[in-house]
This record gives sequence, C-alpha cells and structure tokens, in this order.
Amino acid sequence: MVQEGWEPRDFDPVLRIDASPRKVGQVLWHPTAQHVLASAAGDHAVKLWDLGASEAPKSVLSGHGDAIQSIAFNTTGQLLVTTSRDRKIRIFDARAGGEAVRITEGHGGIKGARAAWMGDRDRIATTGFRKMSDRQLSIWEASSLTNIKITTIDQSSGVMMPFWSDNNVLFLAGKGDGNIRYYEYEADNLTPDCEIARAYKITASGIEPIAFIVPRKADSFQSDIFPPAPSAEPSLTAGEFFSGKTAPAKLVSLENGMKKRATAKASAAEQARAKEIEALDCHSAVPRKGGHAGKGTPSLLRAAVRPIPDRNPDQQTDVQPRQIRIIKVPEYFAEFREKGDGLAAFLGSSIVAKITFHDPNAKNFASKADYTEHGPKAVLEMSPSLL
Repeated sequence: MVQEGWEPRDFDPVLRIDASPRKVGQVLWHPTAQHVLASAAGDHAVKLWDLGASEAPKSVLSGHGDAIQSIAFNTTGQLLVTTSRDRKIRIFDARAGGEAVRITEGHGGIKGARAAWMGDRDRIATTGFRKMSDRQLSIWEASSLTNIKITTIDQSSGVMMPFWSDNNVLFLAGKGDGNIRYYEYEADNLTPDCEIARAYKITASGIEPIAFIVPRKADSFQSDIFPPAPSAEPSLTAGEFFSGKTAPAKLVSLENGMKKRATAKASAAEQARAKEIEALDCHSAVPRKGGHAGKGTPSLLRAAVRPIPDRNPDQQTDVQPRQIRIIKVPEYFAEFREKGDGLAAFLGSSIVAKITFHDPNAKNFASKADYTEHGPKAVLEMSPSLL
C-alpha cells in the first residue's frame, strides 16, 4: 500500500548511453556478467554494452529485417535469442556479434512474438500468433531451432509473455488477460496442473497478492519446488565476459538464504579427488596382453587391478576395454550422491560382471528392470556393507 503523504521523486541517471538515434524498445541485463547490458532499438540491431566503457557497443547483433520484438539470454549469457516482426527467430553469439548463428521461421502472424530461454535446457519457449490471429505457444530445440511442440492457446488479441521459473514451470501472462496460465514442463510436455509461486497484482488502490499453492501435506521445506535461485551477485566482470570467459550464475538457497557454489565449479573434495585420479595416470594405464597391468602402470592402480584374472579367450567379443576412465556421479542421482561414489562404482562393476560372467540369472549384478523399479535400493540390498 502507498503511504499517505508519500510523494514520488525523480532520480538523476548515473549514466546515459547514446544507444541509437531511433527508439530503444528493449533493454536486458546480462545474467552472469557485471555491468553488461543489451539493448534493442528501431535500427533493427541488438547492442551489448560494457557500462564501464560505454562510448561504443562491445558487439552488435545484426540481420533483422524488421522491428525486434523481444530478446533473451541463455543462462550463461553466451547466446541471445530474438523474435522479430519479420516472423523470424534468431540465435546469436552474444560476444562475436554480426549475423545470427541460427535462424528459422517463427509464428505466422506479425503481431507481438516473445521468447524465453527455458533455464539451462536446450529449449526455448516462444509465444505469438497464427495468421488467423490465434495465440500460440511453441517449444524449440535451441541447438537446431527445430520446432518440438506448438499449442494453440485461444483467440484473444493480447500479446502473451512467457516467463520461465527455475522449478520447471512456464508462466504465460497476456496483455489485458484476467488470468495467468502456468504449465509444468517435463520431457517436452506441458502440464497445467501445478502451483508453486506467488505473484502480485497492481490494482487502482494497492497491490493484491495471488497465491500459487501446491496441495502437499508435508510442512518441511520442499526443495524440488523451491530450488536454489539466481543470486544478485555477478559471476563475472564485464571485462571477463568480453574476453571470452564463461561462468554459471551464482545461486542462493531459498530455504536458508545461504549462497550455493556455481554448478560448473567443483567442490574442494571433488578437486582433491580429481588430483588423486590424475596422479594415477589412468589414461595411460592400458592393460598389457594377458589382462595384467604392465610395468608402466602406476603402482596404486597396478595393485588395484592385479586381482583381476586373465580374460577367458572363449568369452572375448569384438568390444574389449582398452582404457580406464573414472566418472563422477551425475547431479541428478541425488540418492547416489548422498550414499557416496561407492554405489556408482558398484553399479559399474555390476555391468562388468554381467559381461564377464555371462550370468543370465542376474545374481552378480543389478538388472536394469530391478533398478528401474527399485532405484538405488536394489543395489543396497545386494551389498549392505555399502551402507
């Protein structure tokens, strides 16, 4: 609510940029680099600025045949997507400038198309109109600009604007609409049955909260609904960005406000493990003829593979291992990460056991069907000592 007696004040700008002699239609902050700004004007070009040296743009993205209707960065700010009145969707290398690296036909109508990058996925959502004025929502594969899904919403005339949330929800707000649509995105499907946020509606006399509630019984913090959100702290300086460096956005926990490390940076434990693996010289540890490690193999790795018996020539196939590589557990295997890398090693060993021992009864390994049905529990039940 506006306090009684409050009067608005004008503020002098900290900086003015002569971006274009034509009208500037859009401005957008870079998602990870500090003091980097994108602008789109009536000269049909997008310009990227370093506010610390704003005499001239750092890069100019050209090639639009008509007015630019929307611009959007991907999560790292390397790529920028635009929609235009010429009914084209374009993706640019933000730093390189010049013409688009990918371009495709967008919505059939010339009226108000908008675009939003769907988080760190290889997907872009756009809204627009058919030639018959129906409002549409489309999902595109960013790497090829191939259309994956197109949905007709209704026949209203208001321009729809897409907004992506980090918990896999796409919001659609239309100019003049009395409602906000929202869809949960999963496996290229949009499901309308979900509520996970709060919006604020400006009325003539104040601000009205609109709740989006998930019907759950648990009172604890729901981490799947409220994942870490982008922090206000930049990951890069403008100089680092334009010199070619890339970094993911810094995150902050919505449960306790604690900052999260960027996903592209390894933890101290992971870095120590990487050094340990590097010391093993695993890429050069190729088993010699007969299945044993040779003299050139580091002693620690040689001791680990010594107990492995010679391969049975009768069981050899055209595909034989030639190198040893160690992988880390993917982030999305939450249960594996909680129990440690030992589970992943066991799962990999189970696959080797299946090939080596030709065990059709699945006694030496967890089958895919068991793992699909029971998850990591199937592995734990086979080897309780891992707990």
